[in-house]
Amino acid sequence: MAEALDTTRQVTAAPMLEVRDLHAWYGESHVLHGVNLEVAEGEVITLLGRNGAGKTTTLKSIIGIMSKRQGAIRFQGTETVEMSSRAIARMGIGYVPEERGIFSSLSVEENLMLPPQVQPGGMTVEQIFELFPNIKERLHSQGTKLSGGEQQMLSIARILRTGAKFLLLDEPTEGLAPVIIEQIGRTIARLKREGFTIILVEQNFRFAQTVADRHYLVEQGRVVDMIHNAELDKNIDKLHAHLGV
Repeated sequence: MAEALDTTRQVTAAPMLEVRDLHAWYGESHVLHGVNLEVAEGEVITLLGRNGAGKTTTLKSIIGIMSKRQGAIRFQGTETVEMSSRAIARMGIGYVPEERGIFSSLSVEENLMLPPQVQPGGMTVEQIFELFPNIKERLHSQGTKLSGGEQQMLSIARILRTGAKFLLLDEPTEGLAPVIIEQIGRTIARLKREGFTIILVEQNFRFAQTVADRHYLVEQGRVVDMIHNAELDKNIDKLHAHLGV
């Protein structure tokens, strides 16, 4: 059984998000066992771990999708663990699920415009087209007729339009061609430069290394270590042990 590790005191900037002793359940199944992490404004951090480690459940708990959770989740100083997912989204947190959530009955344009604005300052449609030109070219296509990479771009784009500045991205490169992965990486880097804060769930730690500031290792529903990006190569044996790579 992995031991819980308190890595939350190693962030020097004031945290935008604080997660303390977070527990979560699917029915009677206890999935998260005291997750601790924090994210400073403007950071990109990753959750790294094997399948089933609790990474996606952590994102779902932050956005409020998990109905049974306990502990502390503070966003910009406000406790959110008892709030609904809709109320949390209105605070400026956007969630892009692994399954992308593209509606087959809607066109690309309708999918893009579907989520309501939660805060001022979201990207304009023109800015989104500049970021993802493929979307403009396929605007009148059925949403699920897009390639996997184009669907991923669309799922990120519609969150950017809402004004959310804190993004939860679940496996954004899963199953994508290398050229699309590179484009997703450039997008994340640009968003970071523009002041977005991002938690990224990722299996590919080599990709994560190109975009993130820090990495939390998740195992059996706990954060067991935190590694700064500059130290990732020095900790390759630890990554092999926890990720099986």
